[in-house]
Amino acid sequence: MANDGVSSPTSRPGMAVSAARAREPLLPRQLSDAELALFVGAGRRRLVRPRELIFARGELGRSMFVVESGSVRLEFGDGVPDKLIGAREFFGELALFIGNHARVANAVAADDAVLHVVENGAFEQLLEGEPRLLSQFMRRSFAYLVASEQQLIASLKRRNEDLQVTLDSLRQTRTQLDTAERLVQTDELTGLCNRRGLYAWLDALAQQRAAEHSIGLLLVDLDRFKQVNDQGGHLAGDRVLRAVAQEIQSAAGPMDLPCRLGGDEFALLAHVRDAGELEARARQIGAGVRALRFPGRHQPYGVTVSIGGSLCNARDPWSAWYSDADSALYEAKGAGGDQARIGR
Repeated sequence: MANDGVSSPTSRPGMAVSAARAREPLLPRQLSDAELALFVGAGRRRLVRPRELIFARGELGRSMFVVESGSVRLEFGDGVPDKLIGAREFFGELALFIGNHARVANAVAADDAVLHVVENGAFEQLLEGEPRLLSQFMRRSFAYLVASEQQLIASLKRRNEDLQVTLDSLRQTRTQLDTAERLVQTDELTGLCNRRGLYAWLDALAQQRAAEHSIGLLLVDLDRFKQVNDQGGHLAGDRVLRAVAQEIQSAAGPMDLPCRLGGDEFALLAHVRDAGELEARARQIGAGVRALRFPGRHQPYGVTVSIGGSLCNARDPWSAWYSDADSALYEAKGAGGDQARIGR
């Protein structure tokens, strides 16, 4: 049969190239397939001609550039060798990470090239939508930037003032990296916030809290959860954890934070008017969990929770809040479980 010019799905050259690339480690400025697709989709396409100036050394920038095809030369001057940026590579990212950063080189098209310009606003949206992928990208970029700036420090001893500015920029980049990591704030099993989300929420608490409300903390701990795992296996345990998480979520208001601290321990930080309202939230969670039924080997079974809580003094740290609520939880556990204790 004559070849009709269409390759079979298992023999396409592009797939072989992609598979081969997946096995190779990425070069410092090389983008993975997923990163390239993400930035191409978010960026503004720009065609440049040979010797066309993309940006000048010293100008303030707020965008990163991704090379789809062709190449770009970074001209540092002062005896520092030029650097050639090729297809699937990126440059100018430091200005994107920290904003309004002075460019340290001229960027000039070495030949006909297709670029994708990723602006600061588009990058912020990518951080919200793909925090894991962007966190990995920023960490790799930051490591490369540190190595590059160390080379500049060795080569440009006469520019101490400019280099100090660059080092300050790197410190700001570290802060941006921390921000990207905080975006990964969700517990994968339950959908509630994890500890990262909790700490970020606490940082923003002063701005979020309504003046007429106090903060109350409830610690929720499953009673005899080990028996659930021992008798039904970890899948049964996961099913119970997700259901308990839903009950805590149901008891949370729009400004509250339900979260999983780890294992079978949950927390609810709630805006309440007084200890009575906090106790009502605890009773709601306890009753909701008590009404749950799970399929067992012989018959359905239920679970219960112990809850400890207290009102939080805004001047005290999280550790003090946790200690007060944990003491109340200890009392609930000591009394046999399936009940709540609220400190006054």
